[in-house]
Amino acid sequence: MKEVDARGLSCPEPLMLTAEALKSSKGPIKVLVSEPHQKTNVEKFAKDHGKKTTVKEVGSEFEIVIE
Repeated sequence: MKEVDARGLSCPEPLMLTAEALKSSKGPIKVLVSEPHQKTNVEKFAKDHGKKTTVKEVGSEFEIVIE
């Protein structure tokens, strides 16, 4: 599983990294973000591109798996 560590980055960087990972990877992608609005943006981006997301809160951060 490809992992994108976007913790601490400002928008739109997490979305740009997620888009790049979706283009270059065939399997699931795990995206790590540190802010709730980043989680929301990545989830919306994935759903807009026909992908399913699963979110897990890890401490004060979020782990989003896109399939």
